Amino acid sequence: MYHVFEETALILLLAAVLGFIGLQLRQPLIISFIALGIIAGPWGLDLVHGQEQIELLAGIGISLLLFVVGLKLDFRQIRTTGRVSLATGLGQVVFTSVIGFGIVLAFGLPVLEAVYVAIALTFSSTIIIIKLLTDKMEIDSLHGRIAVGFLIVQDGVAIIALILLSAFAGREANEPLWYSLLLVAGKGVALLAVLAVVTRFVLPWLLHHMARCAELLVLFGVAWAVALAAAAELLGFSKELGAFLAGVSLAFTPYREELSARLATIRDFLLLFFFLDLGASLQLAGLGQQAWQALILSLFVLIGNPLVVMVIMGVMGYRGRTSLLAGLTVAQISEFSLIL
Repeated sequence: MYHVFEETALILLLAAVLGFIGLQLRQPLIISFIALGIIAGPWGLDLVHGQEQIELLAGIGISLLLFVVGLKLDFRQIRTTGRVSLATGLGQVVFTSVIGFGIVLAFGLPVLEAVYVAIALTFSSTIIIIKLLTDKMEIDSLHGRIAVGFLIVQDGVAIIALILLSAFAGREANEPLWYSLLLVAGKGVALLAVLAVVTRFVLPWLLHHMARCAELLVLFGVAWAVALAAAAELLGFSKELGAFLAGVSLAFTPYREELSARLATIRDFLLLFFFLDLGASLQLAGLGQQAWQALILSLFVLIGNPLVVMVIMGVMGYRGRTSLLAGLTVAQISEFSLIL
C-alpha cells in the first residue's frame, strides 16, 4: 500500500544524509538534492510515487524563490546594471540560438525541430543560479546583480516565446493569429493594471495591519506569492512570472527585508522538492541514442555561453574576474527549455 507520509520521511532522511556527504565534499546542496532525485527516482530506489504532491511542493518553492528575488529588486541598481544586463542577456540569447541552430541542422534534424532545440539552448535556470548565488552569499555582489539582471531578461524572452507558442497552439482552427496574440497581450496588460491598483491602494494598508503579527506577515507573503503565480498561470503565463511580480509589488514597502529573511528557510526547504523532481525526471534510458549530440551541445552551452557574456562585458569595460564570474552562471540550461 502506498503511504505518502512514510515516503516523504524516507526522502527527507536520504536528503539529510546526502546533504551531509556533499557538505563534507565541499559541494553545493543543489548537487546533493539533484543526486537525491536520481537515487530516489525510478533509476534508483524508486521511492518517488507521490508525483503530484512533490510537484505541488516544488511549485510553491519556485514561487517563493522568484517572490524573494522580486522583493530584493532595487530599481536604483537597475540604473547601474540595467544596460549591461540587457546587453548580455539579449546578446547571449542571439548568439546561442543562431549558432545552436546551425549545429542542430548539421545533426540532420528538420528546420522546425532545429529551431525548437536552438531556442531551448538559450535559456539559463534562474532558480539554480539564484540558489547558488544565495548559498555563496554573492547575490548582492556586482557579478551577482548583473547575473540576476540578465537572467530576468532571458526569462522575459522565454515568456514571450512561450506566449507566441501558446497563441499558435491555443487558437481555434479559423481564428486569426493576430486575434490570439492580441488576446494574450490584453491578458498581460489587465494583469499588470490590476496589480498596479492593488499595489498602490490596497497593499500598503493591508501590510500595515498584517505586520502586527510576524507569523501573519509571513503567511500573507506565501499566500500572495502563490496566488499571483496561480493567477499568471491561469492567464496563460508562467507561474514564475506571477511570483516575481508579487515580489516586485512589495519591494517598495518597509517590510521587504523582514519578509525576505523570514521566508528564506521555508523557500530553501520547499526547493528541495524542485530538485528532487528534477533529478527523478531525468530520462536516462534514451541517453545512449543521442549521447554524442548531447555531448556536443553540452560543450557548446558550457563554453560558448560564458564566453559570449565575457566578451560583451569586456567590451563594456568590466574587469575580467567580474565578467568570468557572471559568465559562468549561464553555463547551463533552464527548466524553461523543458517546458518549451
